Amino acid sequence: MSRSVHAAAAAALRRHRTPADGRPDIVTLVHYATLAASSHNTQPWTFEAGADCVWVSADFSRRCPAVDPDDHHLFASLGCATENLLLAAQAFGYGGTCAWDAATSRIRIDFASGPATRSALFDAIPLRQCTRSLFDGKALSTGELRSLEGAAAGNGVSVLMITDAGRRQSIADYVAAGNDAQFPDRAWADELRSWIRFNAKEAIRSGDGLYGPVMGSPDVPRWLGRLAMRVAFSARKQNRKDVAHILGSSAIAIIHSDANDRVHWVEAGRCYQRLALQATAMGLCTAFINQPVEVAALRPQFASFLGIGARRPDLVVRIGRGPAMPASLRRPVSAVLV
Repeated sequence: MSRSVHAAAAAALRRHRTPADGRPDIVTLVHYATLAASSHNTQPWTFEAGADCVWVSADFSRRCPAVDPDDHHLFASLGCATENLLLAAQAFGYGGTCAWDAATSRIRIDFASGPATRSALFDAIPLRQCTRSLFDGKALSTGELRSLEGAAAGNGVSVLMITDAGRRQSIADYVAAGNDAQFPDRAWADELRSWIRFNAKEAIRSGDGLYGPVMGSPDVPRWLGRLAMRVAFSARKQNRKDVAHILGSSAIAIIHSDANDRVHWVEAGRCYQRLALQATAMGLCTAFINQPVEVAALRPQFASFLGIGARRPDLVVRIGRGPAMPASLRRPVSAVLV
C-alpha cells in the first residue's frame, strides 16, 4: 500500500460535505469536528447528540500521560474540535453556543436555527494541517498579523505574536531545552513511538497517529522505521531541525491563559483552531513547537521570558509560508459518535 493510496484517502476525507437538503445531520457536523487538531493526532474525543445539542467529551483511553500528564493538550484538543463543529453548524444555518459543564467535565453545544453563514474559517477546515516543513521566513504584513491576533483572541485567553529574530532565537533555545529534557525520558519516547504510523497501511488501518511522510520521513515498513528511530532518534538532531524551522518562520504565536484549569484549556484550543484556520485562509502554514510548555520545569521560565507573569503559556505555534505536506487521516465518525 503506497503513499498514493494514503493521499487518496486523505483527499476524500478532506472534501467539504454538502447535505442534500442543505441542513446537516449530526454525522456531517461531527465529521468537521474530527478534522480539528489534536496532540499526536490522538483524536481524544467523543460526541453525543442530545435534543438540539451535542456533548463533546474526553476519551481518556487516548490520553498521552508522558507528554501530557495533566491532560492539558487533551482538553485543548476538545476545544479545537468544538470550534470546528460550531463553524460548521453556523455554515449550515444553525447558530451554536457552547458552555463548559463543570459537573461532568464536558462541553455542551446548543443549537438554534438561523441564517447560514459560511465563513472563510469554515472553508479552511479541510485544508488546515500541522505543516512540519521549513517555511520561507518572509515577514508578515501588519494586516496579516492583526488578522491572526484577532482570530486567536478568546475569553480569558490571549495570543502573543513574536516576529523579531532575537526573540525567535530565544524560543528556539527553549525548544532545544525541552527536547533535551524529553528525549532521554523512556516513557516519553515509547509513547511517541506508539503513535507513529511508519507506513500508509498502518495509517489507514488506525486512522490516527503521526504518519511518517506527514513529518517529512519516508514511508517504510514498521521494522525499518523502528530501527531508524533507534539509530537517528536524538535531541541533538531534533534541535538542529527545530532551530532551523523556528528561525525560518515568519512569526511565533504564543497562546496563553488567565487560569490553569480545564475550562481555559478548552478555550485555548478554540483560540488555536481559529488562529490556524485564519492562517490557512490567508495561505499560511502553522505547526506546533510545544516543548517549552510540555516540560513542567521549563514552563514558568518560559512564561517569565514572555513577560506574561503567572499566566500559563498553553500552546506555541510557528507560522509562515511553506510547501504542502501529506495530510493526516482521521477515524470514521462512527468511531467517535456515541
